Amino acid sequence: MKLYDFSLFPNPRRARIFIAEKALQIPIEQVDALAGANRTPEFLKKNPSGGLPVLELDDGSCLAESVAICRYLEGLHPNPNLMGRDSREQAFIEQWNRRMELELFAVAARFFQNTGAFFKGRVPQVPEYGELQRANVVQRLRRMDAELAGREFVAADRYTIADITALVGIDLFCGYGGQPFPADLANLKRWHQAVSSRPSAKA
Repeated sequence: MKLYDFSLFPNPRRARIFIAEKALQIPIEQVDALAGANRTPEFLKKNPSGGLPVLELDDGSCLAESVAICRYLEGLHPNPNLMGRDSREQAFIEQWNRRMELELFAVAARFFQNTGAFFKGRVPQVPEYGELQRANVVQRLRRMDAELAGREFVAADRYTIADITALVGIDLFCGYGGQPFPADLANLKRWHQAVSSRPSAKA
């Protein structure tokens, strides 16, 4: 197997963290998306959408979308378990991962795309829409702080893919997005410090 990656993008980071948590040794090839390497005819044969990451399997087939890649790897390497041990737990972890993806990660991405200097000249920007997304992220972080009261992780009694998605979303918002971490949210701060201290967070 081989992972096609671009280290600056958040979705590949989700896959890298997942792989690191599994302690898997998968070769990684960087694809310079800024130079358009993900839009070449050769790469588009691997993923017609041009997105990253892409996992190329041993038979030459290619799997795109970070969560799909994680699900495939979870099936091959179920321990440590990151996506649920049975159908009930899988459903609840999926629920929370979707919430973190749709209500936090994706909203932070829309904020950054519409306000960040990185995207100027690359995509049409609507700063007013970006500011609305910024406010939505802050509101979601406050909800997350309340949800983390009395529990250590987002979706289960252990670290899961939902924690990975939330971590990458917050780091996108506060890192690339340049927004201050809401220091008054004690539960969120405790959780963020804990998951950021895991070795996989540096993957």
